[in-house]
Amino acid sequence: MSGQTELTGKMAASPKEWLAPVARRAEVLVIPLAALLAGFAIFSIFLLLQGKSPTEFFSLVYRAGFGTSFSWQNTLSRTAPLLFAGLCVALPARLGLVVIGGEGAIVLGGVATGALGAVMLGSSGYVALPLMALAGVVVGGLWIGLVGAMRYYRGVNETIASLLMAYIAIAVMNHLVEGPLRDPSNPNKPSTLGLTDGLRIGDIPGWNVHWGLAAGLVCCVLTWVLIERTTWGFAARITGGNIRAAQVQGLPVGRLILGFTALGGAFAGLAGFFEVTAVHGSANSSLAAGFGYTGILIAFLARHNALAIIPVAILLAGFEASSGLIQRRMDLPDATMLVLQGMVFIAILLSDTAYGRFKIFAPERWKSA
Repeated sequence: MSGQTELTGKMAASPKEWLAPVARRAEVLVIPLAALLAGFAIFSIFLLLQGKSPTEFFSLVYRAGFGTSFSWQNTLSRTAPLLFAGLCVALPARLGLVVIGGEGAIVLGGVATGALGAVMLGSSGYVALPLMALAGVVVGGLWIGLVGAMRYYRGVNETIASLLMAYIAIAVMNHLVEGPLRDPSNPNKPSTLGLTDGLRIGDIPGWNVHWGLAAGLVCCVLTWVLIERTTWGFAARITGGNIRAAQVQGLPVGRLILGFTALGGAFAGLAGFFEVTAVHGSANSSLAAGFGYTGILIAFLARHNALAIIPVAILLAGFEASSGLIQRRMDLPDATMLVLQGMVFIAILLSDTAYGRFKIFAPERWKSA
């Protein structure tokens, strides 16, 4: 009789044991999704106040960003830089650092790529392209790595430092492409010398999407492996949870800060490389397209998870791809998408206060069966 009672107790407890890990993991998915929907709802009110239809707006977004094969290719072509920009924010964030200056690393990575490409116009692409990519990666890594160095050695706030350095980077880019690196044969738009076909990155076969998308996806997967499956990633998570405890345990906090900020900057510099070699064909003011700032929203919406960055980047790329159609059909300014992003970002920041407040996501607070 006692054996039957024990068996019944185990069977009664098994659903709870099975649901506990599901509930814990569901929190990091449900709360950001709810925040995203809340941002959409607030934006819908914003549209209604202007006499515009939210239904028409989101219908056009779907049609232009995801409705057809052409729309998907247009969206995916914009996804590549967003993947790298999201990683630039997400990597330092695992250490508790809020670095928002990825735009500067993208711009300078593109300038370094264009400058080196102008010198190697007669070289083989098999030689020049890896060197150009390395130049973008190194410059981007050094730029954001400097933010980490100032944070660790001098206690400078990384958020303010990275933002100010982004403005400096854009100013440096404008100076170089309008001055020492300017192509004299292009008087209409200041830029570096145009790259030859041999120094351009082509499209993925069968798609009108350049290889930067594939590189971005690979980098997201490798970053996830680094964070979740290596000792360095484990040390970073411990440091991000409590930097004092990490120092007491003897973890190399300084090397982690420098390494992760530099790696994030390297990813942003790689975005600049692909923008020059696959999209623009030279370094010019179009490099400052706001990808670095959109990457902030992507990283926060993805909860700094490298794999979650992929669908979030695709979603926001679809929004950006639809901005032209929205402007023509609904007579809304191009900045409307920036308003949407801002509202979603505020909702995401506010959603941070919701973690740990709902009993359904905390198995330890459930009543025993």
